[in-house]
Amino acid sequence: MSDTLNKIAVFIDFDNIEIGVRTTMGLSFDVGVVLEALKERGEVVSKTAYSDWKRAGEYSRALSQHAIKMVQRTLTPGGDKNGADINLALDALEMAFTHGHINTFVIVGGDSDFISLVEKLKQYDKKVFVVGGRQFTSQIMQRNCHQFIAYENLVGGARRGGGAARGRPSAQAPAAQASIAQVVPLVRRAIGLLAEREVSPQLGLLKSTLLQLDSTFSEKSYGASTFLDFAEKLAAAGVLTIRRSGHNLLVDLTTDDHGQPASDDRNGDGASADEAAPAAPADPERFVEGVREVRRLLTLVAGNARWPMYIRNVKQLLRSVDPTFDERKYGFSGFNELLRACAKDGLLRLERGRQGVLRVFAGASLPSMAAAPGPVDDPETMAGDAAGAATPAPEELPFTDGSMEPGGAPVEAEAPKKRHRRRAAAGTKAASDGKKTGARRPRAKKAAPAAAE
Repeated sequence: MSDTLNKIAVFIDFDNIEIGVRTTMGLSFDVGVVLEALKERGEVVSKTAYSDWKRAGEYSRALSQHAIKMVQRTLTPGGDKNGADINLALDALEMAFTHGHINTFVIVGGDSDFISLVEKLKQYDKKVFVVGGRQFTSQIMQRNCHQFIAYENLVGGARRGGGAARGRPSAQAPAAQASIAQVVPLVRRAIGLLAEREVSPQLGLLKSTLLQLDSTFSEKSYGASTFLDFAEKLAAAGVLTIRRSGHNLLVDLTTDDHGQPASDDRNGDGASADEAAPAAPADPERFVEGVREVRRLLTLVAGNARWPMYIRNVKQLLRSVDPTFDERKYGFSGFNELLRACAKDGLLRLERGRQGVLRVFAGASLPSMAAAPGPVDDPETMAGDAAGAATPAPEELPFTDGSMEPGGAPVEAEAPKKRHRRRAAAGTKAASDGKKTGARRPRAKKAAPAAAE
């Protein structure tokens, strides 16, 4: 998702969202909560709602107060199930063609019939957000938009009235706190993806990457009011570290003694993360074997290594020797984890630049480049080079001038010629200088001794 300001057009399937909120949550639909959430994501420039407003009752007044354009949906005697859906889709596509400055479309409703509209808008390079309920919005809609905004997270602690809603926040709070363990694999994957792209792992980029991997992600689902609060919860759980670089906050995974991400045995409430992210038990011997293989491959290509390198360059270097190299054979879930294990062993050294991008340096225990075998150390090649370098020196100089005596000494005969050339060059240079300044007489004086000589 780009950093440009979102110009948002909102399309509300009012009957769908109102019935869904009322039946699944026991609440009245509040369009103001939705609009306030969208203001945090960009500028809302168009708002349209579709319904039979004669039956909507008091809702029409609330929508008018928010300057929402209400399109009347007239029901036919035979029924008009998809009338609002068709009008909404046609108006959205028309706006995509006629209003090029609008780059974000928000569909408020959970009907799966809108999936064709979502895919078409994405083909036209438009962002598509979907606002709905987790229980009544189609899963295909939740998974295929750029971002799904759950209405449950928007109302959150605002649910205080009504018997059906009373008590739900307190009942959901333990589940939200315990579910932070469920997002740990997604966070690890997102940070690993940022490292592979060699971009600065800033806090904002982490959230956009999480949404890219899972459009249903929301920090409010895990008991956090802001994304920084969510990151601090993960830091308190020992999942990642947060550090400040200038005006930016950078995040990174915490590691254990083997360079693996630290196990999440706590998440703020004592719950274990192993239940949410089951994985095969780590084998330290396989980790050691993987580090040993990296050492062997780097020794073979030590002459071609130019440190520091980016992560992708290190992997390319290893695969230039062994095209079948794969860190997963040694129990590592990613190449970054293998590099961390090598850093623990002293084979490599990882540092972040000013932009927060990881760079790989040679470690203290990496074998010296000069001692590494390679094609340059071939004895025949070195002997040939030495012989070729020794031959020209004694034979070229005596035959450069035909007037030289065959029995003369090359060094003594060559020295006067070099001095003579230098004098001639100096005379030529002086002549050129005289030509530039217009002094012809000094040039004649210097030319005469040269002729007499």
